[in-house]
Amino acid sequence: MHERVLSASPNWYCSRCSDVNRRGVLGFGAKSAVYLVKVTAASAAVLGELSGHTERVSGFAFCQHDGQESVCATSSDDGSVKIWDIEQKAVLAEHTAHQSTITSIHWSPVEKGLVVSGDEKGIVVCFWHGRNDTHSFFPEPRTIFCLACSPHNENHVAVGYKDGMIALMDISKKGEVMHRLRGHDEEIHALAWCPEPKEKDLYSQPEDSTDASNGLAEVGGGYLASGSRDQTVRIWSTARGKGVMTLKLPFLKRRGAGVDPGVKERLWLTVHWPKGRPSQIVSSCFGGELVIWDLTKSGKQKWTLLGSSADGQNHSRIVFNLSSVCVGDRELLISTSMDREIKCWDMASLECCWTLPTLGGFVYSLSFSPVGTGCLALGVGDNMIRVWNTLSIHNPYDTKTYWQSIKSKVTALAWHPAKEGSLAFGTDDGKVGIYEAYSNKPPQISSTYHRRTVYSLDWGPPVPPLSFGCSGDKPSYSLYSCGGEGVIFQHDPWKLSAEASNIDKLICDTNDIKHKLSPHTDLSWKPDGKVLAVGNEDGSIEVYGAPSLKLLCTVQQHHKIINTLRWHHQHSDQPELHSLLASGSSNAVVYIHDLHSAIENPSKSPVLVTEAFRSLSGHTNKITSLAWSPHHNARLVTVCYDGTAQVWDVLKEEPVCNYRGHSGRLLCVQWSPVDPDLVWTGGDDFTVQEWAVSKQEHARPPKSKRRVELEKKKAPQKKTKKKKKAAGKGGLKTEENVSPMGEEEKGGSGADEVQSEDEGEDEERERTTVSTVTLSTGLSKDASMDRCTAEKMQNGGKFFMTMKKEVKEERKKEKPELSLKKRKPRSMLPLSTSMDHRPKEELQQDCLTLATVRYAHGESVNHMPGSGEHIQLGLFTDREALCRMFQEEEDSHVEAGHYDSVMYLRLWKGDLIGALHMATEKGELTDHLLSLAPMAGYQVWARTVEAYVKQLCLQEQFLKAASHLVSIHKIYEAISLLKAHQFYREAIALAKARLQPHDPTLKDLYMSWAAVLEKDGHYTTAAKCYLAADCSFDAAKVIAKKGDVMSLKTAANLAKIAGESNLSHSLSLRCAKELMLSQDWLAAQDILRIQDTLLGHRLVFCVSELLTQRLSVTGVVSWSSASSHAWSKPTEEDFVSAIQRVWQSEFGLATADLGQIKAFHQLLRAIENPSTTASMPIKQLLSHVALDVARSVVSQLLSDWGSAVEELLQAVTRGFEVGHFSLMAEMCQLLLPQGLDSVGLCKQRLVQGDERSLFVSQSLEAFVCYQLLYKDWWKHSCTSATTTANSIKHTSVHQTPVENGDTNHERETGSQSEAQAAEAIVKSEGFWKVLLSEPHASLQATKRVIKDIQSRVASLVQQHSHPQEPRPSLGTQPQTHSTDLAEDVNSSEGPGNPLNKQRSSVADSESFPALVVQVTEHQKKLAALPNHLKDHSFPDVAECCIVLLYMDKHFGLIPHHLCEKATSLLLKYGTTGSLHKAWQRFTL
Repeated sequence: MHERVLSASPNWYCSRCSDVNRRGVLGFGAKSAVYLVKVTAASAAVLGELSGHTERVSGFAFCQHDGQESVCATSSDDGSVKIWDIEQKAVLAEHTAHQSTITSIHWSPVEKGLVVSGDEKGIVVCFWHGRNDTHSFFPEPRTIFCLACSPHNENHVAVGYKDGMIALMDISKKGEVMHRLRGHDEEIHALAWCPEPKEKDLYSQPEDSTDASNGLAEVGGGYLASGSRDQTVRIWSTARGKGVMTLKLPFLKRRGAGVDPGVKERLWLTVHWPKGRPSQIVSSCFGGELVIWDLTKSGKQKWTLLGSSADGQNHSRIVFNLSSVCVGDRELLISTSMDREIKCWDMASLECCWTLPTLGGFVYSLSFSPVGTGCLALGVGDNMIRVWNTLSIHNPYDTKTYWQSIKSKVTALAWHPAKEGSLAFGTDDGKVGIYEAYSNKPPQISSTYHRRTVYSLDWGPPVPPLSFGCSGDKPSYSLYSCGGEGVIFQHDPWKLSAEASNIDKLICDTNDIKHKLSPHTDLSWKPDGKVLAVGNEDGSIEVYGAPSLKLLCTVQQHHKIINTLRWHHQHSDQPELHSLLASGSSNAVVYIHDLHSAIENPSKSPVLVTEAFRSLSGHTNKITSLAWSPHHNARLVTVCYDGTAQVWDVLKEEPVCNYRGHSGRLLCVQWSPVDPDLVWTGGDDFTVQEWAVSKQEHARPPKSKRRVELEKKKAPQKKTKKKKKAAGKGGLKTEENVSPMGEEEKGGSGADEVQSEDEGEDEERERTTVSTVTLSTGLSKDASMDRCTAEKMQNGGKFFMTMKKEVKEERKKEKPELSLKKRKPRSMLPLSTSMDHRPKEELQQDCLTLATVRYAHGESVNHMPGSGEHIQLGLFTDREALCRMFQEEEDSHVEAGHYDSVMYLRLWKGDLIGALHMATEKGELTDHLLSLAPMAGYQVWARTVEAYVKQLCLQEQFLKAASHLVSIHKIYEAISLLKAHQFYREAIALAKARLQPHDPTLKDLYMSWAAVLEKDGHYTTAAKCYLAADCSFDAAKVIAKKGDVMSLKTAANLAKIAGESNLSHSLSLRCAKELMLSQDWLAAQDILRIQDTLLGHRLVFCVSELLTQRLSVTGVVSWSSASSHAWSKPTEEDFVSAIQRVWQSEFGLATADLGQIKAFHQLLRAIENPSTTASMPIKQLLSHVALDVARSVVSQLLSDWGSAVEELLQAVTRGFEVGHFSLMAEMCQLLLPQGLDSVGLCKQRLVQGDERSLFVSQSLEAFVCYQLLYKDWWKHSCTSATTTANSIKHTSVHQTPVENGDTNHERETGSQSEAQAAEAIVKSEGFWKVLLSEPHASLQATKRVIKDIQSRVASLVQQHSHPQEPRPSLGTQPQTHSTDLAEDVNSSEGPGNPLNKQRSSVADSESFPALVVQVTEHQKKLAALPNHLKDHSFPDVAECCIVLLYMDKHFGLIPHHLCEKATSLLLKYGTTGSLHKAWQRFTL
């Protein structure tokens, strides 16, 4: 499905999370998936992914046996081990025997069906997946870090532990430990077996020389290499059970002379023993370097650095996993690292072959450089920007990374339109900066920060104040940024240190706006720099003219926050497309608006646009980004939270293709600037994917119903699983918040290093992951739950539940006994009290000592009552002794943490300030202490209250804290405290009670609370807040946010009461249109009466109601009205006369008052009247027809018959343009009841010499004849009409009634008098003269030929886009439907016709340049035709000719010379294959 992919980064801190099979397929765990990459010596290509785990993949290993290269094993933090087939991307088997986090996994190189895994509790599980058998062993009660199965003995497994020990176990002897290898001081990161079983002599250190010469040197067992965090690699003899060599990591020059203490903590030392190299191992080093060790040498010759010939080849951070494979005659080494790069090394040259970049966060933004062709910038959530040269020939993944000064997620990017390499970026923490991509300098950072995430960046012309000054003193482009707080800043790229300007001030000053502007959410400058579009939080879009930012128009289409805006490119050959604006919001519909009129012919007051030019429906979630194709006219690609990208043909409102290659939500999209068939998308699955439009099998997005059902079905199961896991582990662990295992979890202190900076957002997507797993693996989670429940019951689960109940009952019985025993309170004087429990002799000695002290009479005494061993005597002597006793008791209470006792002792001795100080310091203040504080003075009391407030805030007693602040007259601080903790109602009550009525704090409270309420959907209360803050405009807008009729009506009335007439106008109109769609005509007119400015709309609604009632009688309208006026009931009165009568009675129209009629005319002209589209609903179509009719009636009253005829034609042809023949025929009957006589009467009233109106009347006359033609045909043969009309339906650009399946024509033939009148007209000479118009036939034939050639061009382009299909050379004809038709026409008509010769020459030289030349020639011919032919619709002349010949053949009604003329026109202009075949079938 995709072409190229930048995948998610391999998981960190895993002993074996990547592996490569014999076919050169690399697999690595990234987040909860496994990515598969095809590896060659020249490049790498992502093949796909394995999705099935619900949490981080902790281990991955391929089966290395012949014929099993496509089988692999994975382990995950979700507790499961799965066996996969990578070709089918399906799970073959799985087990959940582990109860703790799995830390390592390996596939036995000897036993084909054995997979061994270990967890952090020390359990080793052997899984024979072929027979679905598991055995668990517990060799050591230690945390396992890694393990490796012996390639020489199927029963031997080496296990490395966190404490540095290595155990060699035999699984055939119930996990018996054969050797315990001790030597490492810290955790074992990796183990690797020597590929040869014999332990040949290695270079031995002096302490090992005695062992090297004994008879065990050749005993089988094999060497084992281990890498540890203690910076050493050790080689072990598994036969002797001891170490034979120790390799210390070299101090490389790039690391400096010594090693920073932080380096040891960050070290990860992995080892790999390549096949066919028994004397060489590869290991990682301190900072990303790779070292190959020669075990037969010593000293500096022992190791060689990989990639030493050039800088930049090595990894920049620590390496986690190594694996090797032979591809052809070259041995390759694959490494994964913390720098998020996968590198391939040539083991012969020790040089880097290629680097595959990966991504460690959500892909928030994509941007192609307009100057550097093919340079794609990626904004990623791992705090880095990547610039990808997508057109690089030698390296398809040529990427450069920028990270300096970013320090946050990169959420927005924008290349400078003219300056090469200048890239603007915005971050999650509100930072805006500019990178110079072709220099090594750090970026320039704007001094103005957004308070929230930067969501959008764009370059545009400077606006005031930056636009002031001479041209040389100001930049040609300014940088504009939009942040999450709703503000747009203009930055000076020449001086980012200067303060950026908020464009809201300029908007308010220019447009005289007093109210608060809606928060902005996106912006887009029109490519010509003349117009700025701004999307808002309330769903509106405002279009401003540069440089003063005068408001040109407002688009009120969306009802939710605008997420993305894009203008159509300016290099289209159709200028009318340059003003198309595409917008996407949090609802699933994309709207396209044609703003050409508002931009090119701006009115004095801003225009309100409420109807879209095109609507694109199909997505099932919010739209996040969109992009116009720079290669096509009106082709758009959109991305959405539903996980798909959709390409649209905007003009046809049709989906082209749908891309479903991502496994998460999509966030950004870009169309390739060089290849019209390639699109790039990025999402929250940590990937960027390049895909071809022509290769997608789906046309539209998937429906969301099944996905919602799956999520609901899986949600309870996931919660159960988490609880079970937590119970097994004894608590939550760090990795639940950080995707990969951090260093701190594995014994280090690198807690600042994480796999993904998007871990919080990653957890939000767990439900989506569960759905993906279920769809991709086909496994039933419910079934697994049932199995788990059954196992629990078999293992004594029921007994455990019974025991639990018995324990509870025993505790209940014990409670009454415990309640009878009263606990003795703690003593205030524990030290002196304890002295009374000494032996009798000592107590008696105390009496003697006390007597000596009391009766000393001033003589010196060796005893100090109240301290030391005589502390208890302080209670019986003077106050000084008592104070000494209190002091020692206080010291004892402080040491024991009994601060309340200390405070009471200080209170007793009168030290109130000391008691308060102790309580404040220890956070033990109480209401009682606070009540005593005034005794120490006002200052002490105030400080104590402030300290108590802080204590209460820590205890989340905010209301009580605010009340205490009020007690010391700190009203503003109390209000701020309540506001900060969302107690807005209480804060407002306090402010209104204690502050002045016009205090700005009160308004700030109302506005803040309104913003929170609006965000939470409490629109009514938010409106009250806005009204209280004198912001009536915002109050009306927030009520209207809900979008229902009641809310819109309330908002409109509120806006009118508040004097916001423009807002009331727009809201009333929106409400009336909603009521019109529900056919509630009474309510619609009532709401329109609110505003006098809506009189024109009332006239249109009146005509629309009359028209609907008339059409309901004839059967064209099938629905019923909810309510209607009495004057709208159908009568025998002429339709136009009925309109005038109702206008006179309801709106006071006086036909003699020309001033009033002109005023009505201006009101109707001001109403927007867009063109008709094929997908337009019938109710909306009737409203447009009603506007045309209303304008025509007013023009007739003004005697402006030229405009009246043109508007009549537009009303009649709207039904023709959408294929609704019955509507067209009824409009002819209603507006022109006398048929051709009515048209003739209009022509007589036209101004002499008005050629345009004369041509319009001819088109109107043709449509009248057209529907009469069908009536006459149906009269003669109603039965044969269906078959005949169905046969010719391909000859017309619209649908006849028979094609449409319309049965109403039977009613139309029911009137005999009408049929006779129609027959008389059809037999007349003038009738056929109108329909058989040769100029119109020529125009229509030219359009058909152009369309035919364009279809062949599209077919040719599609053939060239598929590389597997041979390209047609010059002179060959591709096998397409168009050329088959051409051959059919040529063979039938012969070469005599000029158009046939032309088509024959095209068919003979079917090449792209030849077809382009043909299109150009016909377009010139089309341009040469008179404008009056092209400006107005006309029935298909060829179709009329075929019907004429058919009627002559079957009924004989047509004069001979007319038949000859029809035949001549068909021979001359009926050249397309479909027309010719229909003509042959009907007339021959």
